Amino acid sequence: MSEWTFGVEEEFILVDADTGRLAAQAAAVRHGADASGSDDELQLELTRYQVEIASPVCTTADQLGENLTRLRGRLAASARERNLHLLATGTAVLAEPWPPPLAGQDRYQVIAERFGGLIDTLCGCHVHVAIPDAEFGIKLSNHLRPWLPLLLALSANSPFSRGQDSGHASWRHVTWARWPSAGPPPFFESAAHYEASVSALLHVGAALDRKMVYWDIRLSEAQPTLEFRVCDVAATVEEAVLLGVLVRALAQAASHDLDTGVAAKPIPHEVLRAALWRAARDGLGGYCPDPESGALLPVSVVLRRARQRLRPFLLDNGELELVEELTEHLCTVGGGAHRQRQAMARRGEPMDVVDLLARQTTVSSLLDSPS
Repeated sequence: MSEWTFGVEEEFILVDADTGRLAAQAAAVRHGADASGSDDELQLELTRYQVEIASPVCTTADQLGENLTRLRGRLAASARERNLHLLATGTAVLAEPWPPPLAGQDRYQVIAERFGGLIDTLCGCHVHVAIPDAEFGIKLSNHLRPWLPLLLALSANSPFSRGQDSGHASWRHVTWARWPSAGPPPFFESAAHYEASVSALLHVGAALDRKMVYWDIRLSEAQPTLEFRVCDVAATVEEAVLLGVLVRALAQAASHDLDTGVAAKPIPHEVLRAALWRAARDGLGGYCPDPESGALLPVSVVLRRARQRLRPFLLDNGELELVEELTEHLCTVGGGAHRQRQAMARRGEPMDVVDLLARQTTVSSLLDSPS
């Protein structure tokens, strides 16, 4: 491909600024951020506690960062006008009412009726990479499946749930994996195999429609892109940009492997699922399998190996220095889950975590962010 464009979608939680409790004001916050109420960059999600942003198609890290900063800022400003905080976290810190109030779409009501207790307030980061066609996208997916645990460990940003430490760095991923159409994608023989698998999910009712194909990598239904859904929402804009540029570089490396005849590693589904659980438990400070050797190694080591493998593509994109600086800084200060736990450990006060998240969500630079 001549030009590798990409974009990011991010989901956020709204809470009362005084109590840290979830606030069912998504529609008002979105409308306040966009008076016309028709901006596709600002969207509602499954529950009335959540709002979402979608970046335009981007070609550079700077472009992506500027757009995410702009969109996060608009929602955060609208939230502040209503005495609310916009939080970039995969799960709510404090206990939430159940079942959560749903956004107004009839489709969401049908989902709730069919899937009941699976409904939860969870926020992810979805990275889209442009592809020329479905067949190419499926080949990329096969090559990129082994990298999913590293992306999850790097992004893990949801240790707390209902006021308690879950024991996992990404409780969002563990909770999300309960959905029958979620989890790592199968190793597909072709685009026809992909379509047959989607049809099977629809046939047994495991997905209401094609939008409910929730694999960690999937063909997007709305754009000509391959969509990576494995990550927690990033704590800061720069961490979101890091995820975006790494996913794009991984796709470029996979495309190069396809061109040079390097075969994709057909990791069994159950093995990949177990590796994702380990990444969800440990986060950046723990261990995950090396995508190429399969050895269980510190995530920081796997990340540095990945950086070396991606070096020529990051250089071509002008993003090597950015990736080196941010990954080294993260390995020093800890990922999103670690920083949340640090905030809780100081006084044992969940509101300290909420306040940290509110500050991080709109911070201009990870290197200057408060901890």
